[in-house]
Amino acid sequence: MMTSQQAALWQQLRYFELDDPKATLPFSARLARENGWDLDFTLRAIDEYKKFLLLAATLPHPVTPSDPVDQVWHLHLLYTHSYWEELCGKVLGKPLHHAPTRGGIAERSKFNDWYNYTLKSYVSVFDCLPPEDLWPTAKICFRFVNFRRVNTDTYWIIPKPTWLLLIQNALEQLWQPRR
Repeated sequence: MMTSQQAALWQQLRYFELDDPKATLPFSARLARENGWDLDFTLRAIDEYKKFLLLAATLPHPVTPSDPVDQVWHLHLLYTHSYWEELCGKVLGKPLHHAPTRGGIAERSKFNDWYNYTLKSYVSVFDCLPPEDLWPTAKICFRFVNFRRVNTDTYWIIPKPTWLLLIQNALEQLWQPRR
């Protein structure tokens, strides 16, 4: 259940506009294009980003975004005036820095824990489960981490066959440390 402070901030975040109405390529269109998302998924990801911002700004513990939410955050950081002056300066009233992993097992464990705290806090604050397509479980969220930026004008993207994914999954299970 939201506190009164969270509810007031949520009202501001809900109406915080990321799209510049004068732009030929608004934020949401760029986000959709760069991630290969349809408009519905993009708008939902933006809404979840705003929920993440509420959690990050009001919770006493660190939070970690899902990959789609992180992609919204990364792009928003490029819109420096909107991010630093409008969002952080006027809406949140404080800076919100992005702190990516430094790598290694300890960092992986830390972000896994933070992500799980984020999911639990989401349920507590918004009184509903986060959408699974935008907030997968930690196991799914941190499974695929080998991303690369690809220019689809010069490269084809061909998915790996499902049998190969099954073999990779089986090998991961064999090499996973026992607890």
